[in-house]
Amino acid sequence: MGRSNGNNISADRGAWISMISYLSLSTIKLIMGYLFNSTALVADGLNNTTDIIASVAVLIGLKMSRKPPDANHPYGHSRAETIASLVTSLIMATIGIQVLIDAVRVIFSKEQVVPDIAAAWIALIGALIMLLVFFYNRSLSIKTNSRALMAVAKDNFSDAMVSLGAFVGIIGAQYNFPWLDPLAAIIVGIIILKTSWDIFSEATHMLTDGFEPNELEPLKETILTVTGVKDIKDIKARSYGNEIVVDAVIEVNPDLNVLESHNITDQIEEKMRSIHKIKDVHIHIEPKMNTGKEDE
Repeated sequence: MGRSNGNNISADRGAWISMISYLSLSTIKLIMGYLFNSTALVADGLNNTTDIIASVAVLIGLKMSRKPPDANHPYGHSRAETIASLVTSLIMATIGIQVLIDAVRVIFSKEQVVPDIAAAWIALIGALIMLLVFFYNRSLSIKTNSRALMAVAKDNFSDAMVSLGAFVGIIGAQYNFPWLDPLAAIIVGIIILKTSWDIFSEATHMLTDGFEPNELEPLKETILTVTGVKDIKDIKARSYGNEIVVDAVIEVNPDLNVLESHNITDQIEEKMRSIHKIKDVHIHIEPKMNTGKEDE
């Protein structure tokens, strides 16, 4: 229980760090962007402002996912965290599309505005800060097994790329290469859309009870190491937030009594907890018929 609470606190800390970073950077970038006449820096600041909403969504999702099971949610609320990841991906997609639209608009615009060089350094500092936040949150997401926090980390990385793109564009404008600004923005927009699609695909895969077949193999191998298990007739798994639920049908010697069969299921559940950190395992036992050899 203590370890779980520690993971929860760590996951919350990562989301809060992201939100505080976005609040600080968006304020600085918007003010300085207008002062230094940099549309790229203003767009970067608006991007960070939108990400505040994503961070709030993740915090709400993490909070809701810890609520205990109730009459309407007998399996708990773990999927709230996955829904938070889904919301994050949709917000990121909106940002990516807007970045592409703005870049195309600049390409076809005849107005050439050269921003102050100071705007470039602000964008670069913002990129470095978001990279540090990205590495921190990615490490936390692996430690806590939080998919929502991993989505936040990917968003942090996209934001660092947005700031880096703004930096390149502003520097390019200083050397009479104004086309670098929209080109960098287009590349950044594509990166954001790719990241949002990856998060969206993973979240919808989980929400529709998808589970990679190759991830079942280690689970099957663990079950077959338990003494008394003759074969696995069927095995399925699904994810509830950062928790995995396994359903398996095993075959045992038909001469075993109820107590002996029950002991086998206890051993399976213990091994799944200790080896794979899976707490929820449902085992159905069937007799192994026509084995050819009887167990001693």
